[in-house]
Amino acid sequence: QVQLVESGGGLVQPGGSLRLSCAGSGISFRFITMNWYRQAPGKQRELVATITAGGSTTYTESVKGRFTISRDSAKNTAYLQMNSLKPEDTAVYYCNAAFVVLGAKNDYWGQGTQVTVSS
Repeated sequence: QVQLVESGGGLVQPGGSLRLSCAGSGISFRFITMNWYRQAPGKQRELVATITAGGSTTYTESVKGRFTISRDSAKNTAYLQMNSLKPEDTAVYYCNAAFVVLGAKNDYWGQGTQVTVSS
């Protein structure tokens, strides 16, 4: 059974930093694409960052240069380092594991962690 558990959210002042973690079980992060999404109140869920099995990373435009996605395969944990946080980064952040097995798409989500950026 695949489980993803996020941690690291909280309240931070504008300009501050947080590091989110996503610990996985039942699956190896080494071979799959990991994503971080976020959903702000009243808005659709948004893809924030992606890291592929090969280590390539992509980011939504609004977080480029401020956020960094990474993965520690030994710990089976994905991270989202968030610097220079802005009030508009306030949202629930979710990690997502997406992969295909025998032609079937698999999609797993964590429970989410709240990030609030406010003075």
